Amino acid sequence: MAVQEIIKYTYKDLFTLSTVEFEKACTIDHSIQKNAYSIYWIQEGKGTYNIDFEKYEFKDNVLFFLTPGQVFTVDSEQIKTAYKFTFVKDFYCIQTHDKEVACNGILFNNIYETPFVKPCKKDTQKLQFILESLIEEFQQNEAAQYDMLQAYLKQFMICAVRVQKENHIIKEDTETRLFKDFSLLVEQNFRTLHAVTDYANRLGISPKSITKHFQKLGATTPSQFIKNRILLEAKRLLIYTEKNVKEIAFELGFNDPAYFTRFFTKAIEKSPLQFKKEY
Repeated sequence: MAVQEIIKYTYKDLFTLSTVEFEKACTIDHSIQKNAYSIYWIQEGKGTYNIDFEKYEFKDNVLFFLTPGQVFTVDSEQIKTAYKFTFVKDFYCIQTHDKEVACNGILFNNIYETPFVKPCKKDTQKLQFILESLIEEFQQNEAAQYDMLQAYLKQFMICAVRVQKENHIIKEDTETRLFKDFSLLVEQNFRTLHAVTDYANRLGISPKSITKHFQKLGATTPSQFIKNRILLEAKRLLIYTEKNVKEIAFELGFNDPAYFTRFFTKAIEKSPLQFKKEY
C-alpha cells in the first residue's frame, strides 16, 4: 500500500475527521460494525461495499452515511482521495436536530434505500469549502471550537440533503412522518415487540391504517419491516459476536431458540449456523 498521507483530526473523542490520499490506487480489505455515525466522501476512486449485507458499487465522487450498529464490509476498493467523518450522539444527535437538518431518513436510517449521494461540480465546491473550514477549525484551540465544529458539520449534512433531494424524489415530511415514527419505535423495541399491533397501540392508530400508509409509500408491509429488522440484528450478532444461537434467540425476544432457528431459516434459506459459517 503506497500511502502518501493519512491525517486525523480529533475533538475530544467526539468528532473525528480523517483525510487519506494515496500515491496510486490500492485495495483495502476490512469489515467493521459501526459504533458511531460515519460519513465517507470518496472524491476519487471506485469499489464495491457491503452495507448491512447488501452489495453496492460506486465510482468517483460519492458520499455515503452509516448509522451506529450498521455492518460495513469492503469487497474491493481502489481509492485515491477520501475523507471520513465520525461523530457520536453526544456531539450531534441526528434525531434531536432532525427538524433543522432533515437528515434522519434521508442520509441516516435511509428509508429510500439509496445509500450514495452524488454531488455535481457546484455542490462539490460547496462541500469542499465546508470541509476545508472544518479542517481549519480543528486546528484552533478556542472556547467556541465545539460550536463551530458542530455548525460546519450541520452545514455539510444540510448540503448533502439538498443534493439528495435534487437527485431523488423525496416525499413530503407529512407523508413520511408515520413511517419515521414507526421505524423509530421498531428500532427501539424490536428485541421485545414483534407484532404490528404492539406498535399500533403505542402510535394510537390501527394496524390496518399503518399497513395502508406503508402501501401508499410503496414500502414493505409493517410486519415484514419488523421481521427484516430482527433478521438484520440476528445476522449482525451471528457475524460480529461470539454469542451462540440460543443466546441470540433470547436477546431478540424469542423464548424458544428452536422457533428462532425456524424463523431465521425460513427467511434466509439457511440456518443461523450455516449463515455464520458461509459468511
